Amino acid sequence: MSNKHGSLSINSDNIFPIIKKWLYSDQDIFYRELVSNGCDAITKLKKLDMMGEYELPADYKAKLEIVVDPDQKKVTITDNGLGMTADEVEEYINQIAFSGATDFISKYKDKANEDQIIGHFGLGFYSAFMVADEVHIDTLSYQPGATAVHWECDGGTEFDMTDGIKSEICTTITLFLNEDCLEYANEYRAREVLQKYCSFMPTSIYLSKANAPEEYETIDPADKLDTDTVVETIVEEAKTEEKENENGEKEIVEISPATEKLKIVKRPVALNDTTPLWTKNPNDCTEEEYKEFYRNVFHDYKEPLFWIHLNMDYPFNLKGILYFPKINTEYDSIEGTIKLYNNQVFIADNIKEVIPEFLMLLKGVIDCPDLPLNVSRSALQNDGFVKKISEYITKKVADKLIGMCKTEKENYEKYWDDISPFIKFGCLKDEKFCDKMNDYILFKNLDDKYLTLPEILKPVEESDTDDAAAEQTEDENQEYKDERSVIYYVTNMNQQSQYINLFREQGMEAVILDHNIDSSFITQLERRNDKYKFMRIDADVTDSLTEETVADELKSAEETLKDVFSKALNNEKLTIQVQKLKNADIPSIITLSEEGRRMQDMMKMYAMGGMGMDASMFGGDYTLTLNCNHPLVQYILENKDSEHVPMFCEQLYDLAMLSNQPLAPEAMTKFMKRSNDIMLLLTK
Repeated sequence: MSNKHGSLSINSDNIFPIIKKWLYSDQDIFYRELVSNGCDAITKLKKLDMMGEYELPADYKAKLEIVVDPDQKKVTITDNGLGMTADEVEEYINQIAFSGATDFISKYKDKANEDQIIGHFGLGFYSAFMVADEVHIDTLSYQPGATAVHWECDGGTEFDMTDGIKSEICTTITLFLNEDCLEYANEYRAREVLQKYCSFMPTSIYLSKANAPEEYETIDPADKLDTDTVVETIVEEAKTEEKENENGEKEIVEISPATEKLKIVKRPVALNDTTPLWTKNPNDCTEEEYKEFYRNVFHDYKEPLFWIHLNMDYPFNLKGILYFPKINTEYDSIEGTIKLYNNQVFIADNIKEVIPEFLMLLKGVIDCPDLPLNVSRSALQNDGFVKKISEYITKKVADKLIGMCKTEKENYEKYWDDISPFIKFGCLKDEKFCDKMNDYILFKNLDDKYLTLPEILKPVEESDTDDAAAEQTEDENQEYKDERSVIYYVTNMNQQSQYINLFREQGMEAVILDHNIDSSFITQLERRNDKYKFMRIDADVTDSLTEETVADELKSAEETLKDVFSKALNNEKLTIQVQKLKNADIPSIITLSEEGRRMQDMMKMYAMGGMGMDASMFGGDYTLTLNCNHPLVQYILENKDSEHVPMFCEQLYDLAMLSNQPLAPEAMTKFMKRSNDIMLLLTK
C-alpha cells in the first residue's frame, strides 16, 4: 500500500468539536468504547473460526491489553481480534459512519442533548479524540496476504495512512493524551475507570504500566504453566524438631520434608470477570455465589434478604439479578442501584426507562443486548420495546414475591418488615403490580401475626358448636359483616396503647401500619376497593367498647357533663359525648375521625412543603368521650358547681389527649402545673 494522506469523509471541519463536546456524556467513556471495540473484534474472529472460515492457533487466548505510560503521556490498547485491512480502515475509520453528516451538524451544533443522537458504526473509536491530541492505529488483518496498516490523525479532519510493521494479527490503538487528560495514563485512575465500565466484559482485560519493575511470585513446580518465566528455583530445607522418644531419649525428628518452589515472573491477572453470575443458569448458582457477587459489585456487607434471577431468551434476550437489600433502620437510605449492561458492557446506573421506578430501591444488574441505545450507549432511545422490558421485570418481581408467599410463607413473613416499603411503593406507582400483589400484601396484627387482606376480610364461618351463634338473625350477621369491612390499624404502639388495650379486652383485631408510606398506601387501596376501609384505632369509640344502655338513660348526664366541660374547656371545635365504657378504669377518650385526621395530615404535609397553607385551620373534628362508669366523671357530674371541677375537666381532657398525641408545648406546661396543683389538694 502506498502512503496516503487524505481528509476524513465527513463534509465538515466542525465534526470533532461536536464529538468532543456532545457525543458522550462522560469523558472517561473512551476506555469503554475502545475496549468494547476490541472485544467485538475478538468475538468476530472466534465466530470466523466456528464457521470454518479461519482457524485459530491451538494456543490462542483471547485478550485485550492496556498499557498506560505516564512518562510518554500515552495509552495503548491492543486486542488480538481479527484486525483490519487498509480497505477496512478506509471504510470504518476514514469515512466516519454518519448518514448525512452536514444535516447532522446543522441539527446538533446548537444543542447539547446527546440522547437524540442516533448511533452508527465507527463512532466508538472517535471517542478517543475526547482525551487525545493525536491517535495512531497499528493493525494487521487475519485475511491471507494482508499488509499491516499504520494510521494516524491529530484530531483535525486529515489523516495519514501507510504500511505498518505489525507481524501478529491484532490491532493497537495509541492515544497521545492532551494536557487536560493526563489522569487517564495514571495506572490507578485507569483501573478505576476500567472496573467501572469493563468489569464483566466477555474477554480478559489486562492493565499494566509501561517500564514498571518486574514483579514476581512463588509457585509449586506442579503448578507451572508453559507460559511462566522461571527466575530461579528456591529450595526450602526440611524442618526438624527435637523430641523425646519412647525411651526418654532426645532425638531430632523431621516434621516437614524439604520442598522446592519456583520463583516466576508474576502472572498477569485479568481485571474483569468474563462469566459473571447473571450469565449462568440459576440452577447452577449457589447461595454463597449470589451473596459474594452482591458484596463484590455493591460493596455492601450486609447480606441481602433474597434475590430474583432473571433469565429469558424470548421474546427478547434479558438476564440479570435483582437483590432485596436489608434496611436496618428507618434512617438508612433505601436508594438502590440497578446497573444496566449491554452484552456485559456497563451502560449506566438506574436508567428509568428500563427499570420501573419502585425497583430503583433495589440493587442489581440487568443485561439486555436487545436494548436500542444511542451512539454514546449511555441513553436509551424512545422505544415501545423498552416499555415491554420494564413490564417484564415488574412481572417477574411480582411472580417471585407471590411464589414466596404461597410456598415459603415463613420466609416471606420474616422478610416482610424489610421489603414492605418496596412493595407498597410499587403498588403506589404501578397499577398492574398492585393488582397482582393485592392478595399477597401482609399486615401484622397486634399479636405479631401476619395476615393477608383476604384473611382479614374472610367471611364469618358458621359455627357447628355455638348454638347461640347459629341463631343469630340475618340482620345481625349482616351487621357483623359490615363491621369486618372496617380494618382498624395502629400507627404508634406506645402512643395508642390505651386504645390497644381496649381492643384487646374485647378480642378485637387491629393491624400495625407504622411506616411513613402507609398513609398513602391505604388511601390507594381504599380507592381501588370498595369492600373495605381503614380506620385508625383511635378514630371512634365503637359499639363493641361500650355497654348497651336504654336510649334515655344517659341523656340527663350527657346534658350536664357537656355543659360543664364546654365551659371549662372553651373549645368550640370539640364534640363531647357520654358513654358507658366496658372498661371502668378509663375516665375519658379522645377520638378524631379518620377523614378529619387524614385531612389534618395532608394539610400539615402541604404546610411543610411550603404550599402556604395553615394547617391549624384544619384542627379536625375531635370528640371527647366521657366514661360515665368512672368515679371521676361521676364526681364531676354530682359536684358540677365545685370550684375544683373546671380544673378536673381540663385534666381529664389533657390526659385523654396524651393518649392520642403529644401535647403542644404551652398545653404541656399547663398540664404539669395543674398536676402539681391537684396533688397539693391532697395535702390540705
